[in-house]
Amino acid sequence: MQSNKISLKQFIQYFKIAVTGKEQAFTSGSIRKAIFMLSIPMVLEMFMESIFAIVDIMYVSQVSVNAVATIGLTESVITLIYAVAIGLSMAATAVVARRVGEKDIKGASNAAVQVIFLGVFLAIIISVIGILYPKEILELMGGEPDLIAEGYGYTKVLLGGNITIMLLFLINAIFRGAGNASVAMWTLILSNGLNIILDPIFIFGFGPIPAFGVEGAAIATTIGRGTAVVFQLGILFFGYSKIKIGMKDLVIQVNIMLNLIKVSLGGIGQFLIGTSSWVFLMRIMSEFGSEVLAGYTIAIRVMMFTLMPVWGMSNAAATLVGQNLGANKPERAEQSVWKTGKYSAIFMGIVSIIYLAFVPQIIMLFNATPNVVKYGSLCLRVIAAGYIFYGYGMVVINAFNGAGDTKTPTYINFVCFWLLQLPFAYIMSITLAFGPLGVFWAITLAEILIAIVAVFWFKKGYWKQVKV
Repeated sequence: MQSNKISLKQFIQYFKIAVTGKEQAFTSGSIRKAIFMLSIPMVLEMFMESIFAIVDIMYVSQVSVNAVATIGLTESVITLIYAVAIGLSMAATAVVARRVGEKDIKGASNAAVQVIFLGVFLAIIISVIGILYPKEILELMGGEPDLIAEGYGYTKVLLGGNITIMLLFLINAIFRGAGNASVAMWTLILSNGLNIILDPIFIFGFGPIPAFGVEGAAIATTIGRGTAVVFQLGILFFGYSKIKIGMKDLVIQVNIMLNLIKVSLGGIGQFLIGTSSWVFLMRIMSEFGSEVLAGYTIAIRVMMFTLMPVWGMSNAAATLVGQNLGANKPERAEQSVWKTGKYSAIFMGIVSIIYLAFVPQIIMLFNATPNVVKYGSLCLRVIAAGYIFYGYGMVVINAFNGAGDTKTPTYINFVCFWLLQLPFAYIMSITLAFGPLGVFWAITLAEILIAIVAVFWFKKGYWKQVKV
């Protein structure tokens, strides 16, 4: 009987294959190997993204508490606006993965072009709003006058140059759907590597470059991600990817575009619900002052650092579901999800133990202000209580999306975020005067419920019949 265990030598060999992207057959053979080959580059990609988020907040925290709070408020707005782009990227991954599973590479390439067109159109609209109304956006989010005066430049640059973030996100979704996870990984390494190098230069100044403060973080992000987008486009037109685009493909195809919009509607609704709930939570947190808001912002950044690898695994599950459904192998698609969910839950369980043991020390790496440490630590401890559920839930939710069934997660998000999380957070924190603790428990309870409902509905199997 052959052992399921692999040697260190085999692990290293598989790892090299995964990061170079040589393995692209995910609809046959070992499911465990397919998960590994897709997950490794996706986890590394998200890990790089989370490292940048951590380094970015470490630099900005040296500027001021207001600077940290500015990032928290701006990112809340950005995630709300990008709900549309996220929905589109989910549609891109689902449609591209399905076409690849059907061996229709031309169809996958056509879908990629239409997604890029839609992304550019949306980015232009967002840029105009961000350039004209940065102060009003921060004021609407509850920012205090001194925070707005110091931080509006960050909001203006980040929203004004959002086309770099938009295209980086959408094109990587195309690569993932095609199974070219390693290409998406190297793109993020380039983008975030440049960000990390440029951040201190533009924040604190270097040579002829003046110190821009928190605005410098947005400048560094725009340059780093813009460079990566050029790299992505080079790969699509000339380079190493299943999806290849020529000048002759750059035409609007209304039927494909409408299909993408149709598939993305559920994803748009799903993330509008989810991200708007985060915006309202941030608005509630702003009632407790900049120090509490800064602690919450740091805690969420740290939380994202550990959630990113799970996002990587959940993206792998989405690609496996899409490609295997395209290859008419629904049972293999389902097995891929259960296995990926198990690995994700184990990882999150380990992380929660680390959080519970070392939370204050982790927060103090970013800011030693007593109230910032107090509320940042409290936030992470409460959130860690639901981490195992997060791990499983994120994989299952993204599996629905990979199948093109974006409506089911939308309904789940609506019930768990709007009907449970927001009322619970407001009543506990404001009405019953539990303060920030009420918000933290609302986050944890909502995510636990999402995982339970998602697993229950996934077992029903309706997602196997969705056509895209």
